[in-house]
Amino acid sequence: MMGDFREHLHDPRLMGTRRHFFSRTSLGLGGAALASLLGGAADPSPTGSPDAARGSLGGPHFAPKAKRVIYLFMSGGPSQLDLYDYKPLLNRMNGKDLPDSVRQGQRLTGMSSNQAALPLAGSLFGFSRQGESGAWMSELLPHTAKVADDICLLRSLYTEAINHDPAITFFQTGSQIAGRPSIGAWLSYGLGSMNENLPTFTVLISRRPVDQPLYSRLWGNGFLPSIHQGVQFRSGAEPVLYLENPPGETVAGRRKMLDRLAELHQKEHDANLDPAVSARIAQYEMAYRMQTSVPEAAGVAGEPEHIYDLYGPDSRKPGSFAANCLLARRLAERGVRFIQLYHPGWDHHGGLPAGIRQLTKETDQGCGALIRDLKQRGMLDDTLVLWGGEFGRTNYSQGKLTATDYGRDHHPRCFTAWAAGGGVKPGMTFGETDEFGYNVVKDPVHVHDFHATILALLGIDHERLTFKYQGRYFRLTDVSGNVVKPIMTA
Repeated sequence: MMGDFREHLHDPRLMGTRRHFFSRTSLGLGGAALASLLGGAADPSPTGSPDAARGSLGGPHFAPKAKRVIYLFMSGGPSQLDLYDYKPLLNRMNGKDLPDSVRQGQRLTGMSSNQAALPLAGSLFGFSRQGESGAWMSELLPHTAKVADDICLLRSLYTEAINHDPAITFFQTGSQIAGRPSIGAWLSYGLGSMNENLPTFTVLISRRPVDQPLYSRLWGNGFLPSIHQGVQFRSGAEPVLYLENPPGETVAGRRKMLDRLAELHQKEHDANLDPAVSARIAQYEMAYRMQTSVPEAAGVAGEPEHIYDLYGPDSRKPGSFAANCLLARRLAERGVRFIQLYHPGWDHHGGLPAGIRQLTKETDQGCGALIRDLKQRGMLDDTLVLWGGEFGRTNYSQGKLTATDYGRDHHPRCFTAWAAGGGVKPGMTFGETDEFGYNVVKDPVHVHDFHATILALLGIDHERLTFKYQGRYFRLTDVSGNVVKPIMTA
C-alpha cells in the first residue's frame, strides 16, 4: 500500500511540492480527513457537504444527465427470446436444426456442444407491441409493458464471456478477471458521496434460492481505497451487519471510543503516511452515523398503502425483489449514488417456461412500479435505471425439446437489456439481431460500450476516470469502449 501511495505523489494534479505538503500540513492527510469528519454534525440533507461530494475528479467532467443509478441485475442470464426480442421465425422453424450458416462455427458451452442436434426453439409466450413506441414485449411482462414508453430497449448487447463467473464479473467490474473495482466503487471514487450519513454504494440481494454465486467481490473496491466498496443491506431487524452497538454500550461511550481510536490511528498515519489509515477512520465515522440513518432509510413500514399497492403484495415481504425496489427508491431519495439489486435464478438450461414464468412473476411488477414511482416523484429524469443480466440464451433448445418444455444454453453473441431515465431516450428500441436471434446485425453494444455510456450519463469521460495501480493506470472500460450516443437525450 505504501508503494501505491508513493506512485500518487508523482501525480501533477497534487498542489505544491511533496516536501512542502507533508512538512507544512500540521495534521497530515489523516488529520485533514478526521477534521472534516469530526468538525461538526454531518449534514442530513441528500447533498451533504461539498467536500464529501467532490470525489477524486472534483466534480463531473461535463454536465451530467443522471445523478444516481439503480441497477437491476438479473443474475443467471434471462432469455431475451422469451421476454424482449420477438422472433416469429423460430416458431415457424421450431424443432429444425440451427443452420450452420447462422452459427458460423461459433463456440458453444460444454453443456450443449455434444448434443447430436441443436433444435430451434420458438417461445411459448405471446408477444405484442406496447405503448406508443410499439416496443415488442412478452405477455410475461404486463407491468413493464405499462412503462414501455419510458424505457429504452438495448437489443444488441454482446460479450466475450460464455460462462457465468467471468460474465457476471465482466458486467460488474469491466474485466472477466476477479479483483477489479466494481462499477459502484468507481463512481464512489470518482464522484464521491451525496449524503455523508449513508454509503455512496449499496447492494440489495433478493431472498430466494441462488443458482449462480453472488460473491462480495462483485461489489468490491478492488484496488481502490476500501471506503468505496458496496455496503450490503439485508432484510430484517439489522439491515447492515455489525452496525448496532453491542449490549451495554451507549452512544456516548461509542463516541468516546471512536475519538480515542482516531487519535491512535492518527499516530499511526503520522508514522507511516499510509492512506489506508485515513480510509479506516472514515469508515468508523460512517458506521457511527449510519446507526441513525440506516434504520430511517430502511423503514419501509412507513410507506402509504397506495405505494404498497403499486409495488404489489410482495413488497410487504422483506427481502423480496419488490421490497428491494421500494427500498432502492428510498435510498435514491436520500442521496445514495449507486444502488445495485441482484435477483438470482435466471439460469434456465431446462424447464425454462415454468422457470421464467416464476421469475417474471417475482420481478415484473417491481420493475414497472419503480419506474412509475420515480416518475411521479420527479426523480426519473436524473435517476438512471438499468435492467439486464450477464448474457442471453440460445435460440436452440439445450436438451430435449417438447411441445411444452425446453431449455436454453448461455449465449454471449446477442442479448437484451434496458435503461430508463437519467438522460436515456424513452420509448426507443436500439440495435437489432438477425431473424434467428443469434447474431447482432445492427448497432452492436459491447460491455465496455455499456459502461462508457453509464459513465457519460453521469458526466464522466470514461477515459479520464483512472487509478494508478502497480505501475499502470486502470479504468472501468480497460482500453476500449465507445459511448452509445444515439440513446442519449440532447
